[in-house]
Amino acid sequence: MDIYQLKTFVAVAQGGTITRASELVHLSQPAVSAHIKALEEELGLALFERSSKGMTLTAEGKRLLARAEQTLAAHRELLDEAARARGGLTGKFRLAVGNASNHAAIGKLLAGLAEKCPQVQVTLEHRRSADILSGLRDETIDAGFYNEGGVAPVEFSTIEVASFGIFVAAPRGQRAEWKELEQLPWIYPPESTCCAKAAHQVFARHHLRPARNISVDREDLTRTLVASGVGVGLLHEPSARAAVDAGEVDLLDDSETRVRVLFAQLARRASEPVLAAAAAIVRG
Repeated sequence: MDIYQLKTFVAVAQGGTITRASELVHLSQPAVSAHIKALEEELGLALFERSSKGMTLTAEGKRLLARAEQTLAAHRELLDEAARARGGLTGKFRLAVGNASNHAAIGKLLAGLAEKCPQVQVTLEHRRSADILSGLRDETIDAGFYNEGGVAPVEFSTIEVASFGIFVAAPRGQRAEWKELEQLPWIYPPESTCCAKAAHQVFARHHLRPARNISVDREDLTRTLVASGVGVGLLHEPSARAAVDAGEVDLLDDSETRVRVLFAQLARRASEPVLAAAAAIVRG
């Protein structure tokens, strides 16, 4: 048994399929299958039940999963302690940011890591807020800046770095009654986003049932469509103010939604040295 087989075991348990596990551990599907087979043969236990829908832990597999996760955590701690003994932190730090994340906070974190942890390899990617939370849960990323319109899930350790309001914007000069606006297309992102939640709050407050929704996941495009007279849209405060200053739109209503930009990590991983260092930079 080696550490890579344990990582593969945990990845299959989390992903539920060989395909998803191969993406998580960056191995080919045959290699993932070989790891699981070798581990089961060595332990003398069936860890998974196979079906056309994927891989499900057996009772024995569930019992061993917690031990495997503890062993991997101990392995990470050993590597981190060795890094400290060498005089500095090493390893990888995978950061994800949303489209409306606070650039100042991101810059502060990246500059701080470059200065204080020069041997840590940082990778940066863009994701939607919902995908950032999913990535934290399955550990394909280590930390992320995301937008939270409600209460952050309890499994995360978070630091608020900024906040902003969400506004309803209409084409310049279109000051119709709310019931008239109900007949226009409403432009906002998919349901899991803060703007979609804000839109539904507006609908409830004004008793609206818009005839049509245009789902757009880019705020710059939403702003362009509203300014072009296509319909009514939801804009984050900075973009909304800029559109008003440019004479493109009128703001009809503050949605009464205040969105927080949060730096988030899995709470159970927050004590890992690289993650703790990143949180200290953001907090400081």
